[in-house]
Amino acid sequence: MNETPLRVVFALPVVLFIPGYVLIAALFPGSTEIDSIERIALSFGLSIAVVPLIGLALNYTPFGIRLDPIVLSLTIFTLGMVLATQVRRARVPPGERFVFSPGPTITAVRDEFFSTRASRLDRALSLILMVAIVAAVATTVYVVVVPKEGEKFTEFYILGREGMAAEYPTDLTLGKPDQIIIGIGNHEYRNVTYTVEILLLNITESETTNTSEFHRMELLDSFSATVAHNTTFQEQRSIVVNSTDFNQIKFLLYNTTAPPDDLPVEERIRQSYRDLHLWVKVHPL
Repeated sequence: MNETPLRVVFALPVVLFIPGYVLIAALFPGSTEIDSIERIALSFGLSIAVVPLIGLALNYTPFGIRLDPIVLSLTIFTLGMVLATQVRRARVPPGERFVFSPGPTITAVRDEFFSTRASRLDRALSLILMVAIVAAVATTVYVVVVPKEGEKFTEFYILGREGMAAEYPTDLTLGKPDQIIIGIGNHEYRNVTYTVEILLLNITESETTNTSEFHRMELLDSFSATVAHNTTFQEQRSIVVNSTDFNQIKFLLYNTTAPPDDLPVEERIRQSYRDLHLWVKVHPL
């Protein structure tokens, strides 16, 4: 169903109508407070307001603005409003509770927009209102169905052994393995097969000339990963250094295949899509 129009057909009411409708039902459980036309119009308007607010709240949580947290949050909100509606309806006399009926609603719409008893100005204003509502809903549907392509970029990051941006393996023991997590976030609007290289370097940097001199390089590890758009790949890799000469670990990300093994280190870094490094100290056993 993810690759068919059915996904859009079922998702649009959940996003554009149902959250607002259940909120209106909880606020106005009686039949005399607002009529059916006002309920429908407010349902679209409140849905367009509520859903972005839920997304904004998720942005400040560890879950982030992703599909699963959004769907779960909308479900919890809808069920909560349904429960609130039932509680409030129970306090309203049965004869005064709002019950949706298609027939009276269609009649009310016809009388509101096409009544012959209304003046020409009233009919014109009602027509303008109807066109505005339809245009607003159609525009929102278009934005949801055909989202604008944003900036293309790739996240490339490393984490410590506990999965946090801390406790990086900077103090290493000769021949003793340590762990690091490598992460890739694809926001390129296409599937990308990335190649990662982990290099051990002996490097000297000059503060006066702002240049680097590479004395020794060793390829420690390399791997490839195909990452779908808007998804994140993480993998734990082992770091083992067998010489005390090295003082830097360089992480190179290529959005194509890696360059030839005999390519100089300066050119390897230049051809990489993203690069990271850790200054390390290797202690003998």
